[in-house]
Amino acid sequence: MCNSIRFNRTYEVTLLQKELQGCVQYDWIQHFNQRDYEGKWTCISLRSVDGRNETIVGFGGERSYEDTPLLDQLPYMRTVIDSIPGAKESIRLMALYPGAEIKPHKDSGCSYTDGVYRIHVPVCTHPDVEFYLEGERIVMEEGSCWYLDFSKTHQIINKSNQVRVHLVVDGIRDEDTDTWFFENGYKEAPKPDYDEATKRAMIAQLEMMEGEGARQLVLQLKKELQDA
Repeated sequence: MCNSIRFNRTYEVTLLQKELQGCVQYDWIQHFNQRDYEGKWTCISLRSVDGRNETIVGFGGERSYEDTPLLDQLPYMRTVIDSIPGAKESIRLMALYPGAEIKPHKDSGCSYTDGVYRIHVPVCTHPDVEFYLEGERIVMEEGSCWYLDFSKTHQIINKSNQVRVHLVVDGIRDEDTDTWFFENGYKEAPKPDYDEATKRAMIAQLEMMEGEGARQLVLQLKKELQDA
């Protein structure tokens, strides 16, 4: 299994940063998960569950998503977003300020194996920003494009004097994203072959859970039962 992938594409840093400057005048919202970080960590949405810039929740299960007014003012970022396959859910700009730390934690249901993906495109960063995934430091350069398995333990420390800003795209796994991921070296553990009774028990449990990952797995298991 892959904890991270650097995709074989690079975006124009100058254009990303120029459009970012136009976002500074808007209200960025302090991230809601305050138990997992110290310092200043703010977000603004380009796509959200209600189409508002200020709504910054991530994956939302059965909710529908709408582009925010801010995205209409960012033509290059829209091009970047459109270059990423798959149906999009939440899309945010996320800013981690100097001295801030996102503590080691896991985001459950946020892995490609759960039927979703989270892509990061660094807009502004610095060599003194330290990102760790499962204890391994990963250096993400401005304009690069990454998948990261945030269901694994991760930590970010901004030891620089610069605000680190990433464009973060959440979306749904499908055949097009599979092609993209596997072409870029994604490896997945073989799926266990459960018997019919086990699959039906799994479906019953998953149907009591919220989240797009659970819903996708239910659909997959039901299809396997139908095809058997």
